[in-house]
Amino acid sequence: MVLEYKIKYSSRKTLNITVERDRTVIVRAPKYLTEEKIHNIVQSKRQWIKEKLNHSQKYPITSELKEFVSGESLMYLGKNYQLLIVDEEFEGIKFNQRFSISKSNQSNANELFKNWYLKQALIKIEPLAIKYAENLGVKYNAFKTSEMKYRWGSCTPANNIIFNWRIIKAPMYVLEYLVAHELVHLMEDNHTPRFWNILSIQVPNYQKAKNWLKKNGQLLEVDF
Repeated sequence: MVLEYKIKYSSRKTLNITVERDRTVIVRAPKYLTEEKIHNIVQSKRQWIKEKLNHSQKYPITSELKEFVSGESLMYLGKNYQLLIVDEEFEGIKFNQRFSISKSNQSNANELFKNWYLKQALIKIEPLAIKYAENLGVKYNAFKTSEMKYRWGSCTPANNIIFNWRIIKAPMYVLEYLVAHELVHLMEDNHTPRFWNILSIQVPNYQKAKNWLKKNGQLLEVDF
């Protein structure tokens, strides 16, 4: 099997290999490493990469779309809530144990819901980032939520933390795990035993969160 991978150079000090959920292999490398050196390191990790590529948590991204009609269900914080299309005129989304939008905005529902989810992601996730950064004694430069192609979160070499807004659909204990996970990377670049030890202290039930993502992660990809 020919092992294909993408190299992303940065100012980081160590090389890191990740297998994304679409099974793309990404090698994040310091600028001083030659392609030959990177190739040799990747080949030395070939068995590990193969195991990750065959992991059941990796899955193809499907683009199923929700129909924005009354009775449709939308996921938020791990639960499904019913959508109602109403005659009442109002802007945006109303949420009180069910979602409501005006009939006049039905054709624009996709954009309205994306904006609502992005806002809720900021509201719910940023306090967790502040909490875990304080617990761990680390500092990040910037926090944001955005559209991320194949990742739930990322900690950049510049110590910025970014989260896929779609994780707001997951239960709070999954959000806790994902946020703590990225912040532990400010202390430990790779998924070493030390990394998991630190994470387990912050989120003792992190395995439960990992299992939820393994079973339900593809549901977060669906619009909405």
